[in-house]
Amino acid sequence: MKATSTLLTLAITLSFFLITAARAQSTLLINVKDNEKTPLIGATVQMVRLADSVTVSEVTDPDGTAKFDRLSQGLHSVVIRYIGFQSLEKSVSIKSGQNRLDYVLQPESLALGEVTVTAKRPLITQEDDKMIIDPEPIANTSTSTLEVLEKTPGIFVDQEGGIFLNSATPALIYINGREQRMSARDIATILQSLPPGSVQKIEVLRTPSTKYDAASSGGIVNVVLKKGVRIGRTGSINLGMNQGVYGNRFLGINLNDSGGKGAYYLNTNYNRNDAVEDLISNRELTAENTLSQNARSRFPSDFGYVGYGLSLDPNDRWGFNYDGRVNLGLRRSSAYNLNAINSLDNVLLSENDNSTDNRTVFFSLQQDLGLIHKLDTIGSEWDTKFSYNYNSNANEQNYSIQSLLPLAGTLAGNGDNRQDRQFFLLQSDLTYRFPKQGVKLETGFKSTWQSYQSRADYFFNVNGGASQLDDLRTNAFNYRENINAAYLQASKSLPGNFLLKTGVRMENTRMDGRQTVPADTSFVINRTDWFPYVYLSRPVVKIAGFSLQSYLIYRRTINRPGYQNLNPFIKIVDPYLYETGNPALQPQFTDNIEANISMNEMPIFAIGRNYTRDIFSNVVYQDPNFPEVAVRTFDNVGKNRETYFRIVGAIPPGSRYFFVLSAQYNLNDYNGLYENQPLSFSRGSWQLFTFHSFNLTPDTKLTMNGFVMFKGQQNFYELDTFGQLNFGLTQTMWKKKLSITLSARDVLRTMVTRFNINQGSINVIGERYNDNQRFGLNLRYNFGMKKREEQQNMFSPGDGE
Repeated sequence: MKATSTLLTLAITLSFFLITAARAQSTLLINVKDNEKTPLIGATVQMVRLADSVTVSEVTDPDGTAKFDRLSQGLHSVVIRYIGFQSLEKSVSIKSGQNRLDYVLQPESLALGEVTVTAKRPLITQEDDKMIIDPEPIANTSTSTLEVLEKTPGIFVDQEGGIFLNSATPALIYINGREQRMSARDIATILQSLPPGSVQKIEVLRTPSTKYDAASSGGIVNVVLKKGVRIGRTGSINLGMNQGVYGNRFLGINLNDSGGKGAYYLNTNYNRNDAVEDLISNRELTAENTLSQNARSRFPSDFGYVGYGLSLDPNDRWGFNYDGRVNLGLRRSSAYNLNAINSLDNVLLSENDNSTDNRTVFFSLQQDLGLIHKLDTIGSEWDTKFSYNYNSNANEQNYSIQSLLPLAGTLAGNGDNRQDRQFFLLQSDLTYRFPKQGVKLETGFKSTWQSYQSRADYFFNVNGGASQLDDLRTNAFNYRENINAAYLQASKSLPGNFLLKTGVRMENTRMDGRQTVPADTSFVINRTDWFPYVYLSRPVVKIAGFSLQSYLIYRRTINRPGYQNLNPFIKIVDPYLYETGNPALQPQFTDNIEANISMNEMPIFAIGRNYTRDIFSNVVYQDPNFPEVAVRTFDNVGKNRETYFRIVGAIPPGSRYFFVLSAQYNLNDYNGLYENQPLSFSRGSWQLFTFHSFNLTPDTKLTMNGFVMFKGQQNFYELDTFGQLNFGLTQTMWKKKLSITLSARDVLRTMVTRFNINQGSINVIGERYNDNQRFGLNLRYNFGMKKREEQQNMFSPGDGE
């Protein structure tokens, strides 16, 4: 770590020295968007020098920006063309330094259905420090947004709903740029209720800048949802199903309406899901005895979603938006578990049956307000957000343990657990450009506050139908959290075509947890931490029209335990395993260094290393009072060093066939304590991802995607090789208004996860399979309800700059 700190000090010192010594360069950035403020990718931008008619052309990147380097000063004509939009031509004066111009293209005045334009976008693109994924090809074969993420190259979703970009720490999940501060299970419930076609893009930030929360050592996955599209009144109907052992089905309706200054939308979706999970395991209890478990669980569920919002742009300087989401879920589960304890010579010593039934009602309300003020026409703006989120979980459980050997008997009980959470966010970000100096300054603050209450009451069933309080599981826990943050970062083009971005973020954290039942315990954490960030990039070489861009990034992050990790509530899984939180958990800190290369804005190679101290992980310990019982909890286990690299190859879209193939390798080294015993653990794993698309005809498309993981790892569980292969066949008709997709998921049934854990006193082997092999049908119909007469002249000419 001394070497890392020295490298950081030198990098920051050099960064500010270079900023001071840099000379201004003549660079022009042209940003092209539609009326919804959505970047137009692939727009053609021409710069014509009026003195001698010399012309240069560029194409806009995923941010809608075309960059022209070393342009001569003087008058130029800029011409912008994009299919489906009116062409734009302006005269501009190029001055010394960096220039930036923003334009808005107006759509052609055509009713929906008169013409259909299909833009061929790349599946994966690189934009500064984030990777952007186009989910459209994947959404056609999916029944929910969670399933879209499961099929996205470079993202791994485990069976508990955790989403990972690397193998050590789960990623933060954002929706529309706002963090979802809730448990992985609750986030999975929301993503399951979102229709697959509601996603506009997926942003993957493996190394976020200081503008984002420091609690992102596992990276950030930002799911950007579609909103209103400014082409009058439009809508779509989506329905589909897939069948495994049990079936899933969904139905959704999307409506949009827009005028000259504003737009609103309404999206609704209903999912009914059903799945089964089989789990077989063998655990060594003592040197003489082994516990064998064979469990089958079924998970029927119903999810409803309503999304709504409006945007208003009274003029070119101000923009207002309001978005709301309501999610309602009814999750049910029934599990049957056969448990047997055998001696080494295979003599049956004990046997019992365990059945558990759960019913959980989930509710979430999200309200978002946003206000944007453009300070100039070169990209300076002030962006302010306010959010409120409320969600609740109400769980009812009934369980029964029937002992068969050595004595017959029954133990039964029931209980309920209510969890309520409120979350407030206020955030304001200022971006200011200094064109003469070529400097982009970003600063802002963010304040969040959340309140969480959990109450659990459990009872034993006794003779005569009476109930007796279960003191072990009855629990009450209250938690408050307030995080205040501020950041400052600047970026500048330097000599040699370098782009430098550096900054620092400060976060003050206050956590207050209090358990009142069964005992009055509490903890208070109040700390302030600083998080530096350095980003350096430059073009490497241009070969045969392909531009290579290199990046070098350093950052420091924190991972705080959430309320679900701290809550000491005991959840009994079966007679030999229970789960609980750990109020003594400490935050972990990670220093990350990464170098990567992109080609024509597509990432092709990256290598990096994470240094983490006080890492906390999901662990399995032996209960100190009952050796046959295991405890699944969280604990700080020491230090972790993760070394990784990834490589991506592709044939870009534009022809009948294109593909993406990526590989990632992670090597994790742990040193510390596990169950108070020395820990030294090392494991390397490979992940391969692929996506293929082939246009059989102009209206028929065949897709294939899949992944495979070799020697995988989930916390301290070691996983054998597993993966899945998926196919989709899409047929469009009726002027591309109707699309029909046949899908096949996990066709080879290779998502059987075999695992083992051998740490401390726990030695377990087993296998797990979810109801993953499925065959389905999706239908989507796009329609325009009315062609508005005022739409023909609702845009005034010349307001694009």
